[in-house]
Amino acid sequence: MPANEAPLQAPLAARMRPRQLTEYLGQEAILAPGMPLREALDSGQLHSMILWGPPGVGKTTLAQLVATCCEARFISLSAVLAGVKDIRQAVEEAKTELQYGRRTVLFIDEVHRFNKAQQDAFLPYVEDGTVIFIGATTENPSFELNNALLSRARVYHLAALDATALEQILQRALTAEGWQADPAQLGRLIEFADGDGRRALNLLEIALDTARQSGGEATLDASVFDRVLQGQTRRFDKGGDLFYEQISALHKAVRGSSPDGALYWFARMLDGGCEPQYIARRLLRMASEDIGNADPRALRICIDAWDVQERLGSPEGELALAQAVCYLAAAPKSNAVYTAYNKVRQEIAQGQSFDVPMHLRNAPTKMMKGQGYGDGYRYAHDEPEAYAAGESYLPEPLKDRRYYQPVERGLEKKIAEKLRFLRDKDNRSTRQRYP
Repeated sequence: MPANEAPLQAPLAARMRPRQLTEYLGQEAILAPGMPLREALDSGQLHSMILWGPPGVGKTTLAQLVATCCEARFISLSAVLAGVKDIRQAVEEAKTELQYGRRTVLFIDEVHRFNKAQQDAFLPYVEDGTVIFIGATTENPSFELNNALLSRARVYHLAALDATALEQILQRALTAEGWQADPAQLGRLIEFADGDGRRALNLLEIALDTARQSGGEATLDASVFDRVLQGQTRRFDKGGDLFYEQISALHKAVRGSSPDGALYWFARMLDGGCEPQYIARRLLRMASEDIGNADPRALRICIDAWDVQERLGSPEGELALAQAVCYLAAAPKSNAVYTAYNKVRQEIAQGQSFDVPMHLRNAPTKMMKGQGYGDGYRYAHDEPEAYAAGESYLPEPLKDRRYYQPVERGLEKKIAEKLRFLRDKDNRSTRQRYP
């Protein structure tokens, strides 16, 4: 049986897998006439490649079609199950095929799950042409694959399937099964599929089975889709690219003072199955990194929202988190604390380790007092306005450093005014600690 054919008892998604390139839908950006991959397939000039894209967009199918177009043998391995032994066996089979003038496509699904040693195992055979390597991954190859492998393969980015492609795929499946579907209800299914062709066909198969079991006619109506789509979640890959893309979008919407955008990505993550506690932790980070002292209440609001989530759970807790999201987005912004903290960390990491100045050291024993610990320390509460003008609290070589630069927004504007007032007192003071 050819690699891209499936037995009759196979799932609908497998039975509807395209058997030729003209049936393959949704990736015109890389397969339109004149594009490099299309020209390579039309000319039979195979090259190693990495197919990168979200689930259900046709990575495995495209790999099989590549082998079919070029009349090459297709060997498929899953990085979840395969090891170096399986790679070596595949290479030996490829060498045998090569003796008879037939090329071999070695397809490795979820290739990002291979460790460095496993990735290195087939590199020599990719380089000498024993196999044409095709890897499929949902993760960014530049993060997950080693440079040696990336340098030997072209990366093609496959996009999530749009509504037009999904509708064509579903209509073809309905025709094959001898059924019809109400267009509006089919639109609902397309929305829930969220760009995933496999998921769309799996949902359609459940709908068909549901209709057949209830003795329905050959048209899928709203009652069937109501049962099938109940409780379905949208595309979300915890720990994968999509996960980090969505939390990045949420963070940037908060930073950009867009409550609408922030609420949208917050709801998308919850809808996809993200744990509310994770979002609560990230909101605390945003409160410190992007709002800081421009509105210190933001931190307290995030802690309170997290507490509500822990106490009440869903959905009440999620509403409290939504309140925090909107507050953060609307709050005045300042990254002054975040910037100052990073500057200090960088200086400490790269600079000299300075001793604590003597006047800042405690002197709990007589011997330490005799050595000068604490000499000259000025107790701020005993000074005019509770401020020791001219005093320094940094090591002498760093006495002029100004790490924290408040912005002129929110409460931090008042903080900036206060610091300017205190520094003016320092400048007028005759009691500078360091000459």
